[in-house]
Amino acid sequence: MLSRPVLSQTENNTTLWIGHLSHDANDRLAGQTFSCPADGQLNNIQVYSSAVTQPGAVELTLHEFDPVTHVWGPSLGKSTLEIKRNDESRWLRFELDPVNLQQNGHYAFRLQTEKGIIGIGEAASHARKPFVFGQEWSSDTSQRKDNFYSYFSLAFKVELCA
Repeated sequence: MLSRPVLSQTENNTTLWIGHLSHDANDRLAGQTFSCPADGQLNNIQVYSSAVTQPGAVELTLHEFDPVTHVWGPSLGKSTLEIKRNDESRWLRFELDPVNLQQNGHYAFRLQTEKGIIGIGEAASHARKPFVFGQEWSSDTSQRKDNFYSYFSLAFKVELCA
């Protein structure tokens, strides 16, 4: 089956770090919420790697998501990539077993790594206009607080099978 991007945010003007930063006692996690613009089978999500300070395995999990209460549903799929230094400044493709997504359904994905320190490309919106398709998310392994941002978005692509 052919896949086609149905949601792409490719602007990349800053970086959000995931992994264990030396100045932080906790691992940093990142993610993105989104409203799906079409029905279809999701088979991959891509994110842009702007920097690789420490290579390592990165896990992506996909969830249903409630944008009003910010509650994450159970995992719908998971994919792990072993990130190398030469993966810097590249699109990372996380292959998933096919998952049915519904038009206007709300979903979110999380990225985490225990060994690596990876910079994920992100965009800061211009002219105080929030991103309308979803919010960027960040947290740490202490899970003291989830942070959601309407004026930031990860650089990502959601592809559905045609």
